[in-house]
Amino acid sequence: MSEQGQLARELILNDFELLKTHGASPTLNIIKCYEKDESFFPTDVYSFHVDRSPVSTDTFLCTYFGEASDILPNVQAQQKVRVPEIRDELKKLYDGKDEDFESFLTEHFFDLHYQPKANAQIINLGIGHLWRLAVDHPQSKVLPCVHRAPNEKAGENRLLMIC
Repeated sequence: MSEQGQLARELILNDFELLKTHGASPTLNIIKCYEKDESFFPTDVYSFHVDRSPVSTDTFLCTYFGEASDILPNVQAQQKVRVPEIRDELKKLYDGKDEDFESFLTEHFFDLHYQPKANAQIINLGIGHLWRLAVDHPQSKVLPCVHRAPNEKAGENRLLMIC
């Protein structure tokens, strides 16, 4: 293995050990691409979104090779279901009682997706940086992290650790 390969191996193993020591279960993924949602309201990982969990947790991730994820400051993001035009389109999909519409949005994960506000500063997480992303859960003391997966380059896989 080359010197750079040895350094990369050490970095990955150290990240895994650090996370395992703190009770996490990291996995290493080679990603060619994710399934893409082509609807008027995409709910795939390429859309800015937050993760949700019924228990107190965080998402950890690190891109070791390939395109890295992006985050968006919460104050620079707008929940898509609050945009009047998008909300009107979602109401056309919904056929239940008016008082149950918010539950419909949650059940179909529409409420987890965001769009950047005008002049938003998207932040790329870069290569080799281990990030802890806050997750939406009932006892969270902080806002969840708005993030998205990158569009992969054709023919280039992505090496990602996540837990």
